[in-house]
This record gives sequence, C-alpha cells and structure tokens, in this order.
Amino acid sequence: MRFKDIIGQEEAKSKLLRAYKEGRVAHTQLFLGPEGSGALPLAIAFGQYVNCTNKQDDDSCGECPSCKKFEKFSHPDLYFIFPSNKPEGFKEDPSSELYSKQWIEYLQQVNGYAVQNDWYSFLNIGNKQGNIYARDANNLIKVLGFKPYEADYKIAIIWKADKMDAAPSNKLLKTFEEPPDDTLIFLIAERYELLLPTVRSRAQLVKVPKLTDDDIREFLMREADNGQLNQWDIEAVVANAGGNLSRAKQLLTQPDDDHANFEKFREWLLLCYKFDYPAIFSFVQNLAGMGRERQKSFLQYGLNVVHQSLQINSNNGQLVTGGKDEKVFLNNFAKFINQANRDDFYKELNQAIYHIERNAHPAILFGDLSLTLAILLNRGKKAISGQ
Repeated sequence: MRFKDIIGQEEAKSKLLRAYKEGRVAHTQLFLGPEGSGALPLAIAFGQYVNCTNKQDDDSCGECPSCKKFEKFSHPDLYFIFPSNKPEGFKEDPSSELYSKQWIEYLQQVNGYAVQNDWYSFLNIGNKQGNIYARDANNLIKVLGFKPYEADYKIAIIWKADKMDAAPSNKLLKTFEEPPDDTLIFLIAERYELLLPTVRSRAQLVKVPKLTDDDIREFLMREADNGQLNQWDIEAVVANAGGNLSRAKQLLTQPDDDHANFEKFREWLLLCYKFDYPAIFSFVQNLAGMGRERQKSFLQYGLNVVHQSLQINSNNGQLVTGGKDEKVFLNNFAKFINQANRDDFYKELNQAIYHIERNAHPAILFGDLSLTLAILLNRGKKAISGQ
C-alpha cells in the first residue's frame, strides 16, 4: 500500500521518507502504536516505497510490478510473522507459514488495518489466544538467509511482536542485531513493556501515535460522500473512536456490539454499587465464559464509560454519544466518578485488560475487580455527600 492510503500519521511518514533519502534506514525498526493507529499499514507502505522501481518524491509509484505485488500483500520478498493457533478440530501445529494464505486474504479484506480480535475470528480459533512460536522464528531465520527474489530488499514484518515470549525472541536476537544483507525487519507492537528488553534494544523506535479526531473525521467524511453517514453520525463515531480507526469502522458496521456491552456494563456497575455479592458471583461466572477478546472489548467499553462520565462532570455533556438509554445511564452515573476515584477506575480497568492479555484466570480477575469497583463506587458516593 502507498503512504497516501494511510489515514493521518504525516509526521511518521515524513520521518521515514527523510531517513531513506539520507541513507539512515535502520535494519530493524519497532513501529510502536495503539490499535487502529496504522502502524502495520505504515510499515508495509515503507517496505513498498524502498522497493519501488519508480519512486516519487513522497510516495511509491503504485504502478511498477513491485508496487502492484506489495499492494496485494503478496510480494515474494515480503514475509509476515503473526500470532496464530489451531482452529477447532485442526491437528497440525500452528505457525505463520501455515496460515499465510488466510493472512493475505485477511489483510486485503481490512486494507492492512489488522485487529487482533478480528484476525482470531477470521482464523476461527475460538477463545484461544494467538501466539508467535519458536518455529515461526526458525522459519523466518531460514527464509531471510536467502537472497532477495526480485526486490532490492527483503522485508520481514512481525505483527504483534509483543506476543513473542522468550523462546522466539531469543532465537531472533542475533537476526535483529545483524540482519542478512539487503534485509529490513519491522516489528509491530502496541505494548512496549511486553517486549523483552533485549529485543527493544536492538530495534530503532518509530512512534505511531493514535489518530487525531480530525483524522478520524476526515475518513468518515469520505464515507459520508458515499451517502452512508450524516454529520450527527460522524461526530458520534469520532467521540467514541478515541483515535482508533478500527474502532471507528466497528462502530459503523457493528453498533449492536456496543449496545450489548452497555447493557452488561450497566448491570455490573449496579451490582457493584449495591454490593450484592451473590448476584456479583453469578454475574462474574457469565463474564468468565465470554472469551478473552470479548472480555477485553467489554472492559474497553468500561473505559469509555469513565471517559464520558468525566465529560459530563466537566460540563461537556454535549460531547456524550450513544443511544437514549446510554445517555440516561451516563447522566445518572457520572456523579459517582469524581476526583476521589477516577484515576483508580482508569487504573483498575486498564490493569484488568493487561492481565487478560497475559492469560489471567478470568473468574478470579473479574471477582477481584468487582470488589475493587464496589469500593471505588462507595468512595465516589462519599465524596458526593462530603463525608
């Protein structure tokens, strides 16, 4: 894909182009950015640019044979490593190489903006977590040992590099430090702290910030040109997307998912507020059985509830979006999120997402989190009454 196909990230594009023109391209780079920021598309676009045979001043040409293959994500010198696992009923050991056809099909479907949860659903691995395995590292070392098939550079992209544990990471350390000639390695990650320090130290950091509201709005305006959106829809999605393009697309195509999270989160908070422990215990069992990606989505919705509550408390209620029921709930609930507990609300929900990603036992996690939220809600209640 070309730089012009990527939403926003003008500063990152400029830095990459300047580094290439000045001959300062690091052989191993870490594209670090949150979901929906465009870190993976940016890395692919840079790989396409360095191999383009008719480069423009600020982009690849999109017309040469190399560009055409890159835009289909199927260039013979473009290698991908990504999290995988066994689909239900599948007996063969998983590896990126085994699912390369599905991966390319998925990238074409989402135009390079891959999302972990969507990829797992596409791969049909159920509630299993995807991983990058030692065999992935072995396969990558092997293919990078060959000369480029037809391009100037071999491009190796490790998507969700923060999913690598010690085994594949350690196998690749020497490759990261001294890649074979004519090889560029791009690591794509969201969580810097989950990467081994030895991996971080061997890669040049490319920061990819979350998109601005204007970036999301510009993308949505293109959709509006197709007659799909009105101005109210656009502003509602911008407010809820939080700089995440993938989230914005999800809000356009799957609004029912957010409503389901709303109903479940509202019930949970009410139980915590009442400190109805038997009902909380039963509710936690339901949450524990949802699957890890749905649990993360549920908690991320909770973070949005906290954010919107703070908007109301700051007299910015006009920025609150959602259905009628959601707005009524938020206007009633917002007062309980105040200076006495708001920082801890953010901290606890974010920490729960982190532990889910690290395969924490969900029943224990949500049980403990429920009790913590009950305490925080009580603290917020006391702050209102001045106790």
